[in-house]
Amino acid sequence: MKFCCHTGVILCVLISKCFGEQPPHIIFIVADDLGWNDVSWHNPTMVTPNLGGLAKNGVILNSAYVQYVCTPTRSCLMTGRYPFHTGMQNGIIRPLKPDFLPTDFKTLPEELKNLGYSTHIVGKWHLGYCNWKYTPTYRGFDSFYGFYGGSEGYYEHMRAKRYDFRFNKEVFHPPKTKYSAELFANRAIDIINSEDPKSKPLYLYIAFQSVHDPLQVPKQYENIYQNISSSTRKTYCGMVSALDDAVGNITDALRDRGYMNNTLIVFTTDNGGCLRKAASNYPLRGGKSTLWEGGTKGVAFAYSKNLLKKRGYENTEMIHAVDWFPTILSLAGGTPDPSLDGVNQWPTISAGFRSARNEFVYNIDEVTDRSAIRRPL
Repeated sequence: MKFCCHTGVILCVLISKCFGEQPPHIIFIVADDLGWNDVSWHNPTMVTPNLGGLAKNGVILNSAYVQYVCTPTRSCLMTGRYPFHTGMQNGIIRPLKPDFLPTDFKTLPEELKNLGYSTHIVGKWHLGYCNWKYTPTYRGFDSFYGFYGGSEGYYEHMRAKRYDFRFNKEVFHPPKTKYSAELFANRAIDIINSEDPKSKPLYLYIAFQSVHDPLQVPKQYENIYQNISSSTRKTYCGMVSALDDAVGNITDALRDRGYMNNTLIVFTTDNGGCLRKAASNYPLRGGKSTLWEGGTKGVAFAYSKNLLKKRGYENTEMIHAVDWFPTILSLAGGTPDPSLDGVNQWPTISAGFRSARNEFVYNIDEVTDRSAIRRPL
C-alpha cells in the first residue's frame, strides 16, 4: 500500500522555501459522532457557516475514512497504525477498565515535540488513564485540558457516577454553567494567545465532545432549528451549530494572532453519526458502530490560506485516519517510520494528486467477528 512519491518531496521543499525554516502550525480538530448529512456542505439546512466556510475555501475530503467507533480512530491518529496492530480494535475504552494505548508506539505529538513543536491537547482523550504513563502529558503533549473517557455530561462532566475533567494532571472544576464546546474553545484560544507564532511551531489537537450524547445544548442553538419537529433532532442540530461557533471563535483567534499565513487546519469526525441519537448519515448506509460507509466514511476537510496548492473543491481520493500521522509528520519536516500503516497524503490533500493508497482495513476484530477490508476489484 506504500510507495515513494517524489511529488510530495517537491511540495515539502516548496513549502520550506516559501515559509522559511519554521514548519507550519497544525490545528487538528476532531468532532465526536458527527453525521455525514449534518454539515452545511452536505446538507444546506444545517447552520454551520464557520465550518462550511473553511471547507469550501479549503479542500473537502469526501473519501476520508475513519474507524467505526471512537477509541480506535483516536489510536489511528496518534500512532499511524491500524487498531489491530495496537490492540485498540475491540471498541471503546470503558470507564474504570484498565485499557490503554500501549507505550510501544510513539505518538504524533512525541514526534512533533522532537521537531521543536509546542504540543497541546484540548478535549477528549479516550486512550487510557489507568496509569499516569498512559495519559496525555506522558504521551507527548505539553498540556492537557479535558477529560479522559467519553459520554459525559456537557455541564456536569460526570460519567458512570464519577467526575472526569482535568487540567494537566489535576482535577479541574470549570463553571457548571459553561457548555463544554465553549470551554474547549476558550482553552484553545488561551493557548493560541500565549504562543508566539513566529518563534515556535504549534500542534494543537482539539477533540470536542460535540456531538456525542448526552444530547445537551444551550437553548439559543436549539432555537435555530424551529422548523424541526423532533425534539431530539432539534437538540442534536443545535449541538452541531454550537460546535460550529466554537470552531469560528478558534479560527478568529488564529487570524488575530497572525497564525493563518502558515497554518494547516484539519477537521474530521472520529466515526459516523449515531442514528439512535438523532444523527443523519444520509445517503450512506449504517452509522456509528457499523463498518458500513455511514460508520466509517467521515466528514472531513483541510484548510490553509497558503499551504494548499489547490482549493475550493471536493476531493474524492481515498484517505484513511492512519494517514494523518505520516502526512503531518512529513509536513513538519520529520521522517515517518516505514513500518507505519499510514502513508503521506500531502500531495493528494494539497494539490489533488492521486491517492497514495487504493486499499485499507476497516477493522480486524476476531473477538466480535467485526472485520472487513477494502481492496480494488
